Amino acid sequence: MLRLPGRRARSEQDNSIRSTPLLMDRASALTAMAQTRYDVLVIGGGVTGAYAALDAASRGLRVALVEKDDFASGTSSKSSKMVHGGLRYIEQGNVNLVRHSLLERQRFRKNAPHLVQRLPFMFPVLSQDGVFDSRLAKGFESLLWTYDLIGGWRIGRLHQRLSVNEVLSRAPLLRAEHLTGGFIYYDSRTDDARLNLTIVRTAAHFGATVANGARAVELIHEQGRIRGAAVEADGKRFDVRAEVVVNATGVWADQVDRLADPVHDNRVRPAKGVHIVVPWSRLRIDCTITVPVPGRSRRATCTRWGDVVIIGLTDTDYEGSLEDVHCTREEMQFLLDGANSAFTADLTPDDVVGSIGGLRPLVGKKEGATLDMSRDHNITVDGARMVTVTGGKLTTSRHMGELVTDTVLTILGRKAKCRTVSLPLLGGAGYDAEATSATGGLAAHLGERYGNESRFVSAIIAEDPALGDPIVAGTAYTKAEVVYAARCEMARSIDDVLSRRTRLRLFARDLSVEAAPVVGALIQKELGLSDSAIAQQIADYRDSVNHEKSILLEDAR
Repeated sequence: MLRLPGRRARSEQDNSIRSTPLLMDRASALTAMAQTRYDVLVIGGGVTGAYAALDAASRGLRVALVEKDDFASGTSSKSSKMVHGGLRYIEQGNVNLVRHSLLERQRFRKNAPHLVQRLPFMFPVLSQDGVFDSRLAKGFESLLWTYDLIGGWRIGRLHQRLSVNEVLSRAPLLRAEHLTGGFIYYDSRTDDARLNLTIVRTAAHFGATVANGARAVELIHEQGRIRGAAVEADGKRFDVRAEVVVNATGVWADQVDRLADPVHDNRVRPAKGVHIVVPWSRLRIDCTITVPVPGRSRRATCTRWGDVVIIGLTDTDYEGSLEDVHCTREEMQFLLDGANSAFTADLTPDDVVGSIGGLRPLVGKKEGATLDMSRDHNITVDGARMVTVTGGKLTTSRHMGELVTDTVLTILGRKAKCRTVSLPLLGGAGYDAEATSATGGLAAHLGERYGNESRFVSAIIAEDPALGDPIVAGTAYTKAEVVYAARCEMARSIDDVLSRRTRLRLFARDLSVEAAPVVGALIQKELGLSDSAIAQQIADYRDSVNHEKSILLEDAR
């Protein structure tokens, strides 16, 4: 939508632009938490907890957020990377969820244009063995029209029919013997971990006190109400006191609820999603393509991301450890079979350069398939007035944060207008993604990760040009980004940097092991860590990667 020039600068834009980098000092944050009484304590540093903290802080509440591991270390770094309405939810009859999700998608694109980009989705139409055949094409196009009309149009493109040549121009390795054409429509993608981190940092910018590596181990009860939590961090235990506590821990929500009520009945049903990564040179596509898996009722998605392609599958039932979730050999083979049935790629386990497994916190019991369960969120207040938020999805996280804060304000007996509908995330205010991409090179690389805040990373390189070198040959990530992660993004470890501040572990697993000593030396200097501490981090990182590979590649060769 064309916006006419304003007579004044927009305050929401101006308030989200910093003149100096936001330095996130974890030690100072932990000290402040032990000494301050907050309006609200958010437990959980995933995307839902992050947006709850941002919404509350932007309304003027005193906010603390604690995360037991690292921001986005659970589900929020292991999603499908899509910010979308969910086309299949129309098939399930949940049009309202899709309509609302598409509205929230557009808000993300407006408030975080550096992190949420438009992405084409293509469905090939095959005469046999496709997601659907030509007989169902007319019905599928009606579905796409519904999608466009209830909100898809906001992205600036409507769906289109494609000829066989148009399909193959986007996916030259697609098997063409049964291809009759295709459809293309538009949604968005994001680096979920960086989006989550940016929401946390924006919350800190608006006054929230945030800390990772801080586990809530006990809830504080005062006069029949929960008034905070005992937190353990760095071997120390202290109380964080707050008028209201929010449980936003995703698949761990039942565990926190049991701290308040030992006989609490589980309400979260974890659903597993897995993704593998292969080089783009082995599977040349320029969009997301949905492909069937022969003999199975499920379908896989293949998405280009730079020099790699992510092949994924979501929503399978899961029973197992919440702390050790990986893509298995069987799941990898399922995804390879799907890709190989659709493309002439002949992918093998040797082509897999990264993998990830995560859990989505669906609300409900064990009956029925997870694929058919609702993606709606659920907010409850228990007898001790602890607020628990479960369900939902990344695309609707802003709205979930808004509703959580509304609930908190009701408990507090206060009123304050929501600001996050049009509040830019740090780096997003006035950012022009297309213009920055046109510059190419380092500016484009930093721009799509930091937006307008990329100038702070560039300043680090200006101070020491050697930090402009890549972490390791073969990657675009610079040493300056590691320094910035330690100074400004509360990275505490090699894993924090390689798994979430960058995505080197996902996109180039073995190369990330080679980079670990370089990253260790850089964060050692920034954080003042000992030689033995860094040596242990390098060993732990290598062990973690080897564990991932052992599960993924067991009996694969």
